[in-house]
Amino acid sequence: MPIRIPDDLPARATLEREGVMVMGEADAIRQDVRPLRIGLLNLMPNKICTETQIARLIGATPLQVELTLVRISGHIPRHTSADHMTSFYRAWEDVRSERFDGFIITGAPVERLSFSDVTYWDELRRVFDWTQTNVHRCLNICWAAQAAVHHFHGMPKHCLGQKAFGVYEHRVLVPASPYLVGFSDDVCVPVSRWTEVRREDIPAHSGMTVLAESAQTGLCLLDDPSHHSLHMFNHLEYDSTSLADEYFRDIEAGMDIGVPYNYFPDDDPTRAPINRWRSHAHLLAGNWINRIYQTTPFDITRIGRPHAGSPRVREAIAAGPA
Repeated sequence: MPIRIPDDLPARATLEREGVMVMGEADAIRQDVRPLRIGLLNLMPNKICTETQIARLIGATPLQVELTLVRISGHIPRHTSADHMTSFYRAWEDVRSERFDGFIITGAPVERLSFSDVTYWDELRRVFDWTQTNVHRCLNICWAAQAAVHHFHGMPKHCLGQKAFGVYEHRVLVPASPYLVGFSDDVCVPVSRWTEVRREDIPAHSGMTVLAESAQTGLCLLDDPSHHSLHMFNHLEYDSTSLADEYFRDIEAGMDIGVPYNYFPDDDPTRAPINRWRSHAHLLAGNWINRIYQTTPFDITRIGRPHAGSPRVREAIAAGPA
């Protein structure tokens, strides 16, 4: 099944060129299935780029997915047109009464600020709490992952002496995890951050499991079953050129930034980078979507109620014929 997005969303043309199946509203209505409702709270400055990256991954599974773009209610983006935000995004306050099978919260370029100094921190904390009652499973990326483990578990973030920037090898620690089905023992993952959270700060009784980490850049992926969340501290969703775009942007701004580690061939920024992570990005997204499908209630209104994690197959049987 394809991903269901608005016909005129800029990501649509890009996905169609890449061969990703997309579906219009009229075609989706004709299919007698309940699509998985996935929300994307997009905190990144380049909204269109991030929309495309996420839609590419969740649209590559055999399930029909309905993607809802969400924004912080009280924050006005500076790098995306007001027309785009009005046309395609809904304020979180306007969707908070609804339920989602999955919800993704992206990173944001605010990681060197204290959490409390982020202008939308109070609303984001309400969003995190809301995911515990209105979302079946949540995926938090980069700064949002740091913010989530701070909010739910009190974990601090630590400033790095220099930016962790490049493509680093990570070791898969729990290959039996349903989120890591098909993963190699070692995984190359793009990293781009000035801060980190540390294994030693994980509370002893948090119930969290480290699924992947790097000897050089630390924690990568945490499973947080008590909050039905995955916390990804890096950027498997990145395009081939995302780190290059960041590098040249910072160089043009006069910043003291090194060449991204293990990214350009022979560390030569004039050469096109090689994507070593694309397949694992699709695996993680596909495994996450599959896990949602296997466990979400058939009746979406039951998300957040007791026993909402019962397999949807049993829910469908219990519901009887339509």
